[in-house]
Amino acid sequence: MESKKCFCDTGLLFENCCGLYLKNNQKAPTALALMRSRYSAYATYNADYLLETTYVSERQYYSEAEILKWATSNKWQKLEILSFTENTVEFKAYFLDANQKPQTDYEFSTFKFEDNTWYYLDGKFE
Repeated sequence: MESKKCFCDTGLLFENCCGLYLKNNQKAPTALALMRSRYSAYATYNADYLLETTYVSERQYYSEAEILKWATSNKWQKLEILSFTENTVEFKAYFLDANQKPQTDYEFSTFKFEDNTWYYLDGKFE
């Protein structure tokens, strides 16, 4: 199998970066690593991972079908980390929409650490 750079733009190979969490069932060690892996999950259409890494009380607001529709209707181009703390990540995700028009998604995400696991809690969007 061909080795490819990770979708999250660390410069590492996917198998040594987000692939550890998406394919090898390892837990992301930080909120930043979880956020990067969630971006890669969108790029690889892994709705199960996105739901599993969303905080339990927030999962009711998402569905696998909606996640897959959003993920597959866009061509993911680049992830830019603007800032981060222990439990927040500010980023821009660049993608081409269904009409191949360039788009930028800005988000300030909050994460929660519980039972030795990081979860996506919520985000503020622009």
